Amino acid sequence: MLQTSNYSLVLSLQFLLLSYDLFVNSFSELLRMAPVIQLVLFIIQDITILFSVIIIFLMFFNTFVFQAGLVNLLFHKFKGTIILSAAYLALSISFHIWVMVR
Repeated sequence: MLQTSNYSLVLSLQFLLLSYDLFVNSFSELLRMAPVIQLVLFIIQDITILFSVIIIFLMFFNTFVFQAGLVNLLFHKFKGTIILSAAYLALSISFHIWVMVR
C-alpha cells in the first residue's frame, strides 16, 4: 500500500519526467546538426513517457477499488487519461521518426 509520504515521491517523479519531456520538446531542434545526440534524447524521451504510463497503472493497482475487483469502474473513470497517454506516446514516437528521417 502507498503511504501519504509515497504520494509526494510519485508526484515528484512524474513532475521530473514531465520536465524532461518539456525540455526535449523545447530544445530538440537546436540539435539538428548532431542527429545522434538528438536520437538518444528522443529515445530517452519515449522511455520516460512509457515510464509515466507505467507509474499511472501502478497507482491504479494500489487503489482499494482495484483490489476490491472493480477494475471496470476504475478504467471507465480514467478512460480519458489512459487513451490520452497512449495517444501521446504514439504521436511522440511518430514525430520522432518523422524528424529523424527528415
